[in-house]
Amino acid sequence: MANITAADVNKLRTATGAGMMDCKKALVEADGDFDLAIENLRKKGQKVAANRSDRESTEGAAITVVNADKTAGVAITLNCETDFVGKNDSFVKLASDLANQALNYATKEELLASDYNGMTVADKLIEQTGVIGEKIEIGSFERLEGAFIGSYIHAGNKIAVLTSLSANVDGAEEASRNVAMQAAAMNPIALNEDGVDAAIIEKEIEIAKEQLRAEGKPEAMLDNISKGKIQRFYKDNTLVNQDYIKDGSMNVAGYVKTVNADLTVTGFKRVSLG
Repeated sequence: MANITAADVNKLRTATGAGMMDCKKALVEADGDFDLAIENLRKKGQKVAANRSDRESTEGAAITVVNADKTAGVAITLNCETDFVGKNDSFVKLASDLANQALNYATKEELLASDYNGMTVADKLIEQTGVIGEKIEIGSFERLEGAFIGSYIHAGNKIAVLTSLSANVDGAEEASRNVAMQAAAMNPIALNEDGVDAAIIEKEIEIAKEQLRAEGKPEAMLDNISKGKIQRFYKDNTLVNQDYIKDGSMNVAGYVKTVNADLTVTGFKRVSLG
């Protein structure tokens, strides 16, 4: 029987994030073999993951990370089952670490297959499922590139947003953050009219016409009136056309032009929990 020291236990805990007792038990079962102990913890995670595969993981942490030259960013959610785990400092740190790693990849699948301290990210999540006892997974993964990328994480890590601007100008940092806050609060479905799915517009037109018919409006007037309602739909639901939440006298497109006359919003990505 190997002599399991406190230093051995702490080393395994540092490497895996598992609790002290779980680490000691894994080392005892592995007769002091460090690699085998990690494998045992992973196997425990696989069992827990299998048992909890049908659970909903709607809590967790939403994180954004932007590269040093502000030309690319990622937004991810690391999902778990309970708000208690989602607010845990070590869980939020893991989410932040994974978001920083995600900057190097284009898709969630690439991130999951990448190396994380000697194991894949996918294996790390399985391991943590065993450690925490809840279903742990990367839910959302969004990447955005542009001339200037800004970001915003809403209090409590429930919503995270990336925004891209057309140029890196004076005031771009604050402007991109303000636009990201707008997207967090107002949840637009698209950047502008061009980004709205045609099927959504067709449905909105049909709803508008049915409402107008119920009001007794003549059939000949329906097309013109419904066009006005669609413009209102764009105003309410597309980012650049929404009233700017900090100054309702202008829309978001108008706000960024107060920063620089040639500045435009070129994209956004929003991830959220729940």
